[in-house]
Amino acid sequence: QVQLQESGPGLVKPSQTLSLSCTVSGGRLTTPYYYFSWMRQAPGKGLEWMGAIGYSGTTSYSPSLKSRTSISRDTSKNQFTLQLTSVTPEDTAVYYCVREGRTSDGDYIASDYWGKGTLVTVSS
Repeated sequence: QVQLQESGPGLVKPSQTLSLSCTVSGGRLTTPYYYFSWMRQAPGKGLEWMGAIGYSGTTSYSPSLKSRTSISRDTSKNQFTLQLTSVTPEDTAVYYCVREGRTSDGDYIASDYWGKGTLVTVSS
């Protein structure tokens, strides 16, 4: 059974960097052809895909967030991390880490495991 668990501060000040980690158990970050992504849901809004890191370490980002987003991983800890810079109150959301199944060409199949989510509030 694969489990994902988000961790990080629940409150971030405007203009600072939001950093979250996701610890994966029951599966490896390096297993083909899984990708590990971050998604968020702001109050009253739909889910937003932020970016992902693939089994080989390649990253991809939402065009709307690309300039502020970085996803990295530590394979020794089986963790991957989100950094979102220059946050504003509009970045207040529940953040989820997710495992995505994809084809060998990188085409999305399904999101099969989700973390429980962690609320991050951006406020001074």
